[in-house]
Amino acid sequence: MGSYLVRRFLLMALTLFGMSILIFVMLRLVPGDIADILVDAAGIADAKEKAKIAKELGLDRPILEQYGQWIGGLSRGDLGFAYVSERPAIEEIAPRIPISAKLTLMALFFSIILGVPFGVISAVRQNTALDYSLRVISLSGLSLPSFWLGLLVLMASVHWFGTIPIYTNEPRGFLQEVGLLAIPAAVVGFRSSALIMRLTRSSMLEVMRQDYIRTARSKGASNTSVNYNHALRNALLPVVTVIGIEAAFLVGGLIVTETVFNIPGVARFLVEAIRWRDYPIVQNLVMLIAFVVVTVNFLVDMAYMVLDPRIKYAD
Repeated sequence: MGSYLVRRFLLMALTLFGMSILIFVMLRLVPGDIADILVDAAGIADAKEKAKIAKELGLDRPILEQYGQWIGGLSRGDLGFAYVSERPAIEEIAPRIPISAKLTLMALFFSIILGVPFGVISAVRQNTALDYSLRVISLSGLSLPSFWLGLLVLMASVHWFGTIPIYTNEPRGFLQEVGLLAIPAAVVGFRSSALIMRLTRSSMLEVMRQDYIRTARSKGASNTSVNYNHALRNALLPVVTVIGIEAAFLVGGLIVTETVFNIPGVARFLVEAIRWRDYPIVQNLVMLIAFVVVTVNFLVDMAYMVLDPRIKYAD
């Protein structure tokens, strides 16, 4: 177990290192930079003035030197300065992380709390009216784009309640914060819950056809014991994998939801930084998302051992 963890952490570090190179290189392959944007916005046509701005921002240095400076600062916790606001990047990013984290966790909770139970019910009540209804709902969740569903929720809120559930920076309590984020979390989590429900159903049906399930029934085990103690635990392995993938997807897939509901989170800020070619912000935000994805994959691997004792990671 110990050697496996060491290898796993080394693989995570190597993956993040490769991601850092890819992020850095691809960002600079895009035509134009912050100096071009600032010069065009100010209506400056002087090439010398543009070169002066590029020098002040460090864009005239060799690529390897810029990369080394970024990685060195990242290892020390120094994320550099945002080109647009001229403030430390950490001051721009840090306030937005808790907002996106709460939205992501609530959306994931919504997905799991609806997807898994309804998937189990649909499998246990296979080919009944309830099963057909749940399958129609799941197909609807997979078919409806999140941004369109979000706009429908906003229009329905205006029509029925006369207000729009838009996020504001006004001080509020914890319960008010949760209530305000619950609507966009449900919107973005609806698709994930539909996917988890369908996968749980198919996985449960496959497990329930296994020989050991028939053996348990023949020994007189109750339906509740067979379905939830024997079948569900084994059926959850592929579901946990998808939950991990969806968690990673939600981290980077909140752009439209945060824009529609005016949520000042990480994803919306990333789009603005890309538009302005604000390299320090874009690099650090994408690295943050990459770190979350790699960490979630590691936690999914660890969850396998808890759910299935047959899985062993030898030293």
